[in-house]
Amino acid sequence: MSFSLIGTGSALPKTIQTNSDLTAFLDTSHDWILSRTGIESRHICIEESILDIALTASINALENAGIEPKDLDLIICPTLGGDTVTPSLACLVQEKLEATCPSFDISAACTGFIYGLDLADAYLSRDRNMKILIIAVDAMSKFIDWKDRSTAVLFGDGAGAAVVTAGTDLQSIHLTAVGNQHALCIPWPKGNHPGLIEKDLPLPYLNMDGAEVYRFAVAAICNDLRRVTRDAGIALEDLDFIIPHQANLRIIESAAKRLKLPMNKFVLRVKNQGNTSAASVPLVLDDLNRQGQLKPGMLIALTAFGGGLTTGACVLKWSKQA
Repeated sequence: MSFSLIGTGSALPKTIQTNSDLTAFLDTSHDWILSRTGIESRHICIEESILDIALTASINALENAGIEPKDLDLIICPTLGGDTVTPSLACLVQEKLEATCPSFDISAACTGFIYGLDLADAYLSRDRNMKILIIAVDAMSKFIDWKDRSTAVLFGDGAGAAVVTAGTDLQSIHLTAVGNQHALCIPWPKGNHPGLIEKDLPLPYLNMDGAEVYRFAVAAICNDLRRVTRDAGIALEDLDFIIPHQANLRIIESAAKRLKLPMNKFVLRVKNQGNTSAASVPLVLDDLNRQGQLKPGMLIALTAFGGGLTTGACVLKWSKQA
């Protein structure tokens, strides 16, 4: 089956945290961060809730699609978690939108948006009349140990959304998962049961083996892009844009070199957004859409990797008119 993206939207928190801001409480410097990550600043949820940015991105996507919340048949929210464990973030967005459709969250970390697209495609195989809102949103600032410079410098908050319905954009898609708790893990909060032994419980912050994730990520981008372009019957060189997960500039540069592709094929926003997890890819997609850089017939690849470990990639043939 296939689908078309008929609208995109995004939202970033107002507060911008620069590398220089981080030096106030971390043993680091602007040059140290920039040279290792390509990141200069990121947006952090201080004034806003996670629901706030998810709702703004959703409204923007619906307006861009030219439809009303009442027209939605499903809301899928790829996220590591909203402001509450329950209700789900998707249900809270549904309430604010005054939509009436089924709504649920999915967890695939930074690959969440592509997982969401694949799930939407499956629903559309059952009912081609459905209109589905996918809202990828994460506030990684809530999961970071702000005393750990190896992770605190990497992440930002944001939301990206898309409306999909029956169409012909999707040319191929491929997902993977390789269970691995060592490489990247965020434990649950410890709870307060009197029988718990505090010293045996990890803190609920991100733990990451940076070297292992780096190796995994470069291989994932290369393997998945080769797979989805082959499945779509095109060459890598035929792609007009590649939108990679914006985790780290060095990862993207290494993958481009291994694939023998010029860096100008890869659309980058990592410099001023950092790693926004599931929101990373749709944030870039919305930016390109609103700048008028996406023209009907263009071939676009999305590729992502994240905790799980998960990966995903797809090829889209853009059909939306500006």
